[in-house]
Amino acid sequence: MLKTLEADLQAWMLPGISALLAVIASYTLYRLTLAVIQHFSKRRTVPRLFLDAAAKALGLVTSLLVLRAALNGAPDDLLLLVPLKQVVTLLLILSLTWAAVRLTSVIGDVIVLLNPVLEGQWRRARKVETQTRFLVRCLNVLVIILGIGAALMTFEPVQQVGASLLASAGVGGIILGFAARPVFSNLLAGIQIALTQPFRIDDVLYVQDEWCWVEAVTATYVVLRVWDQRRLIVPLQWFIEHPFQNWSRNTTDLQGTVFIWVDYTMPIEPLRQEFLRLLNTMRQWDGKVATVQITDSNDHALQVRFLMSAPNSSQNWDLRCAIREGLVTFIQQHYPSQLPRLRARLVETSPEFEDNAKQPG
Repeated sequence: MLKTLEADLQAWMLPGISALLAVIASYTLYRLTLAVIQHFSKRRTVPRLFLDAAAKALGLVTSLLVLRAALNGAPDDLLLLVPLKQVVTLLLILSLTWAAVRLTSVIGDVIVLLNPVLEGQWRRARKVETQTRFLVRCLNVLVIILGIGAALMTFEPVQQVGASLLASAGVGGIILGFAARPVFSNLLAGIQIALTQPFRIDDVLYVQDEWCWVEAVTATYVVLRVWDQRRLIVPLQWFIEHPFQNWSRNTTDLQGTVFIWVDYTMPIEPLRQEFLRLLNTMRQWDGKVATVQITDSNDHALQVRFLMSAPNSSQNWDLRCAIREGLVTFIQQHYPSQLPRLRARLVETSPEFEDNAKQPG
């Protein structure tokens, strides 16, 4: 037994050393070639983006290809040669899948690079970026599925049970469909959102009583950054089934309101003048809208609405808070008696009424 094992190891000595040296030489040559290309090429070019993204995966593919070629040249009677070839083939398929995923992932970066955000064309650039991110992730899922399928086909038992799998494909397909329904529904929702564009990356949304920005879009969910830096993770299917507000669908310009209740004796013209004065001191105001109107009244006070505009939602919020503070301060300093108040009326009663009220019923 020991002599047989020693003979097998001696038989592996020359092919093993040859394969190891071939792998080391090929990987060294690959790294040198990669370093030369990276040194003489610009970083932000399309070929360089693809090369940098798949550099590690391509290095592994090159080494496995050389190892596979070396094993094919080895004698067929070597111990464990067939299982070793199968393992190398499996690793080669997985590394090719890895390289394909890296190459497809960088497609999004290339398209974004070729469509920069030019002045006045931010909508088009964000639309292209959002559609690209959706489609690239769907393509990555397809590549991974094909790679796993090719890897499984390297095993002989998988190939032998192919006929029985086809015979039970109907029932298995129904079971798999129900099990994977959430995944596939989100993938289909992602494709629908990418084509119809109800929102884009960096859009301002109002979702589930939260004011947030679209931070990232994956193949199955959307990451929303809430104004207080929390993250809201929402499945793509939710956006298909529920209404939501998009505050930057066509433009980021927004109009904001401030409501203040004042007494009926409050003159409106001083408030209008102070409102315009405050707006002219605010950098958040875009100079488009400035309106003062009495929008409601009740038996106690008047409701005055101050309407203003701002370039985006963040500045709109800051502008509203600053205007509200300035107007309240103005009323406190100049018209304190015109703040909302509750009026009461004193009525004199006759002595006979008081005597009757004191008598027991």
